[in-house]
Amino acid sequence: MSFETISERGLVILGCGRMGGAILEGLLKGGLPANAVWVIDPNPSGWLTGTGVHLNTELPAEPAVVLLAVKPQMMADALPQLQAMAGGDTLFVTVAAGITMEGYERMLGGETRLVRAMPNTPAAIGRGVTAIVGNPKAMTGDLDTAEALMSAVGQVVRLENEGQMDAVIGVSGSGPAYVFHLIEVMAAAGEAEGLAPELALQLAKATVAGAGALAEQSDETPSKLRENVTSPGGTTAAALEVLMDPQTGMPPLMRRAVAANIARNRELGK
Repeated sequence: MSFETISERGLVILGCGRMGGAILEGLLKGGLPANAVWVIDPNPSGWLTGTGVHLNTELPAEPAVVLLAVKPQMMADALPQLQAMAGGDTLFVTVAAGITMEGYERMLGGETRLVRAMPNTPAAIGRGVTAIVGNPKAMTGDLDTAEALMSAVGQVVRLENEGQMDAVIGVSGSGPAYVFHLIEVMAAAGEAEGLAPELALQLAKATVAGAGALAEQSDETPSKLRENVTSPGGTTAAALEVLMDPQTGMPPLMRRAVAANIARNRELGK
């Protein structure tokens, strides 16, 4: 399915909060006509009114794509208004965490073409990463369409199966929160050693942002980059001895954190 088809038949977005809004903004900047978009949102953001999209108006009978961007706990109440579009030529793409394809089949019907997508919050600045996977009814072209949509807010990767989605949510979906907390604790440690709070926070944010950019752009592995800045017996090595401790350091802590994330995600999906 091409963007030309989406322009002709329309894109419906259910929920236009932070993530739905970021995707819409990226699509509009990428050239999708505003009059090809219908947004359903009972409490729309003010910026939507000036975009030219159809806001809370009558929907096309058979749009090319429906993007589901409401919170998981709201999905069961929100989907009935779209059930007439399910099971036909409309592709459903969901960015909601927790709800499995089996759950959507119960709400929409088993014949619905569906792609699950899991972006993360850097999508708000076009630097997100999204994992996608289709249900048995989704065709290769449907995955191409979903990838084109989600590319509006960053990188896109394809999963081999839906079972991998839990790990994606645990690593990249929730991962920005882990990094934000890292910034918090680095700044707090600097402040505890005598830096002014504003300076400590500036140093922590710039260090994390710069290191992340270097890791993404470099051909070397993160392990090699770490080794490059670690002199034997030096100050960095002393800190890493604490952080890399196999019992109390970051490796076991991160494994427990991701495992707790996955366990909670599975609870929400029931």
